[in-house]
Amino acid sequence: MEDNRVKQIHTEFKQSIWLDFIDREIMRSGKLQQLIDADGIRGVTSNPAIFEQAISSSTDYDADILEAGKTDTDPERIFFRLAVSDIQNAADLFLPVYHEALQGADGYVSLEVSPLLALDREGTIRQARELWQQVGRENVMIKIPGTLPCLPAVRTAISEGININVTLLFGLERYEEVAEAYIEGLEDRLAAGQGISRIASVASFFLSRIDLLVDPLLEQKDKAEMKGGAAIAAAKAAYALYRRVFSGERWEKLAAAGAKPQRLLWASTGNKNPDYRDTRYIEELIGPETVNTAPLATIDAFRDHGTARATLETGTEQALYMLEALAEAGIDMKALALQLENEGIIKFETPYRKLLAAITEKLNEKHF
Repeated sequence: MEDNRVKQIHTEFKQSIWLDFIDREIMRSGKLQQLIDADGIRGVTSNPAIFEQAISSSTDYDADILEAGKTDTDPERIFFRLAVSDIQNAADLFLPVYHEALQGADGYVSLEVSPLLALDREGTIRQARELWQQVGRENVMIKIPGTLPCLPAVRTAISEGININVTLLFGLERYEEVAEAYIEGLEDRLAAGQGISRIASVASFFLSRIDLLVDPLLEQKDKAEMKGGAAIAAAKAAYALYRRVFSGERWEKLAAAGAKPQRLLWASTGNKNPDYRDTRYIEELIGPETVNTAPLATIDAFRDHGTARATLETGTEQALYMLEALAEAGIDMKALALQLENEGIIKFETPYRKLLAAITEKLNEKHF
């Protein structure tokens, strides 16, 4: 049996663990390479909050900010210049993973479009194209929010051969629409006579935020015994939906041309409730053909005391019963998913604006 609990998740249960964090120090120190070698970490995701923390809380980026400021004082352009460089370096570290026998299954590094474009279809696809070209790595994924206005951007990007990580998913209905956009994008590309075998995508389903919202509502309704079950139930129902969507005649036609399913990625897996086990959003959703992206603290916790066993494909009926029970208790998961999506946009916009302000401040200090 595998000694390393994190590595065991992939070697024994075929789920990929990605790191939900990036900064220059983790690459420069060799820590990221160590995570790849020892823990079997198979990819990286980033978001505006992660970059805000990296750039605002260290001096690692100051010299590059000041150098860029000599010719360009736009903080957003400077940010993406910094971010693209980091993503390129991380992507290069993961190339050996990307080039394993099942090419393109893993080894991806994600870079998100501006959260200020979350409801802007045309702005999103325009920036997705720009970032894809600027990074210039086959193992990058551009993150696009799975908002209703951006679903056509997902379809367009896939049709143009851009790898996409669809983020900010909280509900089953929207997840199914995202999967449909991915399939339509593949069909568009195939109809245009272009190859689809090298395109990859994940659908990032957020977990802990669901329980944070639902648990207090259950308390109010004297349903405390159901607390902590909503996110896991929704994830298992999403996986059952994934199995259905990526099967059958329509999908088999694309698979015959080399298409890969758009894997579900469990996101927001750092536990935010001290009453729950700190590894629960990994332990309870381990299963094949999926990804779990976790913050470093959660990966460290799992390495120390996590339990790796097949859990994703068990308890599916109970998960559906849980969702029915939530509905019977008057909890509208579809409405809550939309609320969480709107809150999620703000949660990413706020650190992004803070990041741009920090870059501007660093520039002003030097009077450029």
